Amino acid sequence: MPRSAPAAGTKPKATAKTKPKARKPALPRAPRGARERAETTVGRLAAVYPAACELDHRNAFELTIATILSAQTTDKVVNSITPELFGRYPTAADLAAADPADVERIIKPTGFFRNKTKSILTCAQALVDRFAGEVPRRMEDLVTLPGIGRKTANVILGVAFDIPGFAVDTHVTRLTNRLRLVATRDPEKIEAMVTRMVPPIEWTGLSLRLILHGRRVCDARRPACEVCVLNDYCPSSLVKPR
Repeated sequence: MPRSAPAAGTKPKATAKTKPKARKPALPRAPRGARERAETTVGRLAAVYPAACELDHRNAFELTIATILSAQTTDKVVNSITPELFGRYPTAADLAAADPADVERIIKPTGFFRNKTKSILTCAQALVDRFAGEVPRRMEDLVTLPGIGRKTANVILGVAFDIPGFAVDTHVTRLTNRLRLVATRDPEKIEAMVTRMVPPIEWTGLSLRLILHGRRVCDARRPACEVCVLNDYCPSSLVKPR
């Protein structure tokens, strides 16, 4: 029996073939002058800080594990325990086969040690099972590993492999908003917006330097604006330009 035509003025229902794909939400508009401030920030911070990660590591595997351990603690604390950890378990295969109780004892000073033990052991096992014990060099692969989110993946890409990546942590979120490079606290939107303002060759360095500047000068509670090299154009500066 032939199907009846839809009533006048009504739209046919979307089928599996015609249903439109969900689109990513549009990025917010960048604040006025954001691109110019971003370009100036790149140069100013490069004159003060190295493009360096403060987590001690000798290879991509050690950086991956150290970055997972750095959550909710300081790099100094992580650096104090990784010599023993990597001395006992120098490869992904070694760590995957480790006694969880021994790993918990070693990493206990970093806090949340039971959850972190589970994360680094399952991450090591995933490296062994899916990547022949090697840390992959693609964002799509890195974010499938236990304990690895986009921020950590960008750190690994930029620091271990020299592949441009803009990692957004709490310091980068705070500074990009104070500098009015962005007007959002969503990490993925911050990454997308800032990487449109500066060339890829600067992504890793800018992220690492923003983190260092956030730790040493632009504190969350008491920013030291009087000694900040950005204070003459930072919209959030609490002092007049020097």
